[in-house]
Amino acid sequence: MIGYQGLALAMLPALVVIGIMIFWSAGARTAAYATFRMLAQLLLIGYVLIYIFKTDRPLVVVAVLLFMLIVASWIAIRHVKQQRMRSFGNSLLSISVPGILVLALVSQFTIGVEPWFSPRYLIPLAGMIFAGAMNAVCLAAERFQSEISRGTTRLEARRVAFQTALIPIINSLFAVGLVSLPGMMTGQILSGVSPLVAAKYQIVVMSMLFGVSGMSAALYLVLQDRLIHTGNGPKGL
Repeated sequence: MIGYQGLALAMLPALVVIGIMIFWSAGARTAAYATFRMLAQLLLIGYVLIYIFKTDRPLVVVAVLLFMLIVASWIAIRHVKQQRMRSFGNSLLSISVPGILVLALVSQFTIGVEPWFSPRYLIPLAGMIFAGAMNAVCLAAERFQSEISRGTTRLEARRVAFQTALIPIINSLFAVGLVSLPGMMTGQILSGVSPLVAAKYQIVVMSMLFGVSGMSAALYLVLQDRLIHTGNGPKGL
């Protein structure tokens, strides 16, 4: 059991980084705010999930998933300065469609969650999937906007942005098992599950993250490219 004193000690590395950011004038305010939000959000969701995990109402689970999608879609375009609402719509569609399809595939056919809306399985899986899609869309949006602003052709900007969006997940594919044992696998091993079984689950996780990241980034870039091509967005986005 981790106490609050243990949590405080675990925060020391983060505080060191924030201190460096202050000294270098490297956006410490944003990092400190993000860290505070992380603490508040995780502690709050810990209490909320106690209730949600006990619910037998599928509408409650669907509402939680919808909220997660909206928040992820808004965060993903936080670097986009113009056409925010149109970009938000593209982001929401790009995260929702691949995200829901991958979630359905993994939860209903790969794992076989019973009942289908079981929040204990569906919400953690959805969190990983939506977060992976969000990060990919965020990187794609920022790089696409940057390339277009520099006068790069739309097709080249789309290609570069797509490659950039997939760098983190591809690095993870290279490193998993050799450099890192991801959270899900580590958690299962610590709970006593066979390392081979844990490895199989981690293969599922890595595959779904790579798939949803690529599909979400590609869909977003196609939609943003169409927004510019049809003249509904400024040339510099």
